[in-house]
Amino acid sequence: MQILAGVGAPVLPITVDYLVVAGGGGGGAFFGGGGGAGGMRCTVTATGGSGSLETALSLETGTNYSVTVGGGGAGQTNDVGVQGSSSVFSTITSTGGGYGGTLGNNNGGSGGSGGGASGHAATGTGGAGDSAQGFNGGNGVTAFASCGGGGGASAVGTNGPGTANGGAGGAGRATSITGSSVTHAGGGGGASDGTGGAGGAGGGATAPNGTGTTTAGNPGTVNTGGGGSGSVRYTGSTNGGAGGSGVVILRYADTFTITFGSGLTGTESAASGGFKRATITAGTGNVSFS
Repeated sequence: MQILAGVGAPVLPITVDYLVVAGGGGGGAFFGGGGGAGGMRCTVTATGGSGSLETALSLETGTNYSVTVGGGGAGQTNDVGVQGSSSVFSTITSTGGGYGGTLGNNNGGSGGSGGGASGHAATGTGGAGDSAQGFNGGNGVTAFASCGGGGGASAVGTNGPGTANGGAGGAGRATSITGSSVTHAGGGGGASDGTGGAGGAGGGATAPNGTGTTTAGNPGTVNTGGGGSGSVRYTGSTNGGAGGSGVVILRYADTFTITFGSGLTGTESAASGGFKRATITAGTGNVSFS
């Protein structure tokens, strides 16, 4: 056992499992592609993309470890969405979701999962996802302005089908770090001149229907890293849907207690099954264990 000099407090090793989900990407405006889901990294039951399950961190009590919960990317007026912000825990970084494409900038953006492409006036290519965190966005097709869905943690975004439908967002992935199976990081649905693409399971937003009415995109669900949906525009201006914010969830032995530093919003669960869980939903700061 290590003893801190001059203090006498024991420094204990602590094994910490994590789920780190970044903010989802904003959906594209006009007839826009869906935003890509925030990157997902996890050590319990599943992780994002095609990567292998990650290894828990070996940390120490009495030491500060950095945490950032990434915000969702904004949906801009008549433009591509904004990439989501990355989430961080100690040495682990998950990359924000890629933005959805729009008229004149049809391609989706790269990110943890890639954003879907617009199919309005030109064919677009979906953005690339990080292979260890998420999947690619879907392509756009010019017929009926059929836009691609954003990629999710477990599946690519669906290509615009070239009919009066948008592509669906890729599904997120379920993990049981909280003690129950919960799905995070679904891609946002792509817009079309017809039925909007469905949001991917895990907080991805479903696009509005193109019924001749200009309609803003829908936002991804907060603290899931879900992508925002594309919007539809016939006249005037419109915004794509914002991505959902990310989340950081930590699991550790119930003999320890976490302290949340200034700037973080978090809660610690009661002991259950030999563990406690800390859920951090916003902010940037440090945590420590005792």
